[in-house]
Amino acid sequence: MNKIIPIIAVISLALSSLACQSILGGGKSNGSDGVVGDEPAVTEASGSNDSYNGDGITIGGDSEFPMPSGAQNVVTVGETLTFQVEMSLEDAAQFYRDEFGKAGYTERDILTSFSDATFSIVFDGHASGKAIIVQGVDFLNGSINIAITLQDI
Repeated sequence: MNKIIPIIAVISLALSSLACQSILGGGKSNGSDGVVGDEPAVTEASGSNDSYNGDGITIGGDSEFPMPSGAQNVVTVGETLTFQVEMSLEDAAQFYRDEFGKAGYTERDILTSFSDATFSIVFDGHASGKAIIVQGVDFLNGSINIAITLQDI
């Protein structure tokens, strides 16, 4: 039962992300292929292609969280960032372990979960006192959906 809850959460975040894209007309791509050596480059989360609709929704970035370059359909709603990127779940999980590790955050191992099509990793140490939750869902078409959020857990 404990493994089903994160899977349901990831699926609901993925569906919410897709719904936001339908309602808002899709996101912007940063136009970068994201490959620097063997590691994906980090994309800045804001740029001139961003748009803000006044309701706390930013399309195109404007988030404190790092993204691998090549991120598409980037949407920030409150303290949640969602996007799609062409990479494996394993590579995405490692990207966030590296990026958040360098930033001084600590992985809460007991809440880490992986399956064939999803992952969920929780990091502690954010200045807000909230946990950073990174979840990925494999769309089985070469891309994955990533959702990152701050939550009290």
